Amino acid sequence: MSNTSKPGQERSTIEIVRASLKRRYRAERRFRAYGLVSVLLGIAFLALLLTSIVGNGYSAFRQTYMKLDLVLAAEQVDPRGDRSEASLRSGNYLAVVRAGLSDQFPEVSERREKRSLYGLVSNGAMFQVQDAVLADPSLVGRNLEIWVPADDDADMFMKGRIPRDVPESDRRLSDRQIAWLDAMLADGRLELRLNRALFSNGDSRDPEIAGIWGAVKGSFYMLVVTLLLAFPIGVAAAVYLEEFARKNRWTDFIEVNINNLAAVPSIVFGLLGLAVFLNFFGMPRSAPLVGGLVLTLMTLPTIIIAARASLQSVPPSIREAALGMGASRMQTTFHHVVPLAMPGMLTGAIIGMSRALGETAPLLMIGMVAFIVDVPQGFFDPATALPVQIYLWADSPERAFVERTSAAIIVLLGFLLVMNLLAVLLRNRFERRW
Repeated sequence: MSNTSKPGQERSTIEIVRASLKRRYRAERRFRAYGLVSVLLGIAFLALLLTSIVGNGYSAFRQTYMKLDLVLAAEQVDPRGDRSEASLRSGNYLAVVRAGLSDQFPEVSERREKRSLYGLVSNGAMFQVQDAVLADPSLVGRNLEIWVPADDDADMFMKGRIPRDVPESDRRLSDRQIAWLDAMLADGRLELRLNRALFSNGDSRDPEIAGIWGAVKGSFYMLVVTLLLAFPIGVAAAVYLEEFARKNRWTDFIEVNINNLAAVPSIVFGLLGLAVFLNFFGMPRSAPLVGGLVLTLMTLPTIIIAARASLQSVPPSIREAALGMGASRMQTTFHHVVPLAMPGMLTGAIIGMSRALGETAPLLMIGMVAFIVDVPQGFFDPATALPVQIYLWADSPERAFVERTSAAIIVLLGFLLVMNLLAVLLRNRFERRW
């Protein structure tokens, strides 16, 4: 068949093709530009968020301490005079601390000025002195030189969070209080030190002595319960559904519901825990055991889905070879398939646990939002979790709690980063490519 197209028509077709190619190339460049802008915007917002958190929270890892010279008079710290623990605990340590502060500024005599002076030291100072006396009763009747935490306003001033170059009515510290702090600083009685209380104390109404240790232990107990229940149950369910269950309407129904449960809002699991574990079974409110059970229900779908995906990644030739060598179905599954799929299962479990560590809504429904001062010592003691502690501190009006909220977020992000890094390392170390 002869070509009847004219030369002008051939050039026209080529020009049309070239024009369409130019349009496609321009569209591709625009798409790449849109993608690059999206990535850069995401990185910028993430950097802004992290900068804000670190900028507000890094100062919480240091705390202002003041040195006091105290006279531990026996009639004040040991009212009964028998050096017993009960007598030492009933001592008037607040008066001892205030007397030590007054000795540094003997010119302060008016009642109002004394109240302002006493406001520079933390309420937790008397408990620190009490602990020192209980640890060494021989201190009774002697002089004690001790560093105690300053009040949160004094701490904020030392960290530059409260400026001095504003009118007195616009800041929480008076000119006289600033003068006292300057005098203590010049005398070497005021220092910024590592805030050990942040990592060793429980919650407190006073931000300068509030810590995250109680929340960390509460989260630890809950994660232990979640791991001991969710991982074996999730793996067992995945092995049964993938290796032993017959494919019928019931298994399809179960699979669909497992996938749906993975997308259910976490607060729904909190409502379920409130109705079942607290109202029906009467389990203790705010206990890590109940929190762990609720997080187990929330984490199970994620672990089951990840475990099934790991089992599906094992080549069928492994199963066929084991069966061909005379192994039973059970031996094939637990001696060959499950060990090869275990790295992926562990990765899915760690990711599920990291999600559980960052959850707040289901724990609020079971009462773990309560103000808990004591550090929990077991699975049945009242406790809170680190995300809930962040929620509580974020709702506090004091400026010092703002930095402690950011510091707790930094700690939580550190835990999440470590857990996700561990999941990546396990996957890269033990994953097999077929």
